[in-house]
Amino acid sequence: MAVPRITKEDLRQRLEGDEAARPVLADVRRKYAWDHSTLKLPAAIRLDPKAPDVSALPRGRDLVVYCSDPNEVTSVDVAVALMKQGISASVLKGGLPEWVGANLPSETKDAVRAAGPASAPAAKPAPPGAEKAATAAPAGPPGRASGTGSPPERPAV
Repeated sequence: MAVPRITKEDLRQRLEGDEAARPVLADVRRKYAWDHSTLKLPAAIRLDPKAPDVSALPRGRDLVVYCSDPNEVTSVDVAVALMKQGISASVLKGGLPEWVGANLPSETKDAVRAAGPASAPAAKPAPPGAEKAATAAPAGPPGRASGTGSPPERPAV
């Protein structure tokens, strides 16, 4: 099924035009890309790419879907699924990367942040002498370190 594409320039013009003719924008980025980004297109709604909820889409308006892949892989998959349900959808050519790269309007959104090292549990300290035991040479004759000809090291106190 052929999926129509819209360029960033054409989309910008349509967004700046008559409000009734503005398309609905749907962000269909995969979970990780959505969760770790702080940007979205203006007034874009979130659609889960695995199971888009079409009940949230306004009827009678064009729909433009976009993702974070410059080759529009996820957007095309979602657009095809929507088109099979009778919804007219097109894909933003180049996706979010091209839009942002051209300094076109965007909005900020909250992003999930990974826990940093300060919140990670501290590692348990090794017992005294464990490091030396792990790196010590095999035991030789009593009173001598194996193969060195020198007296053995005394453990740190």
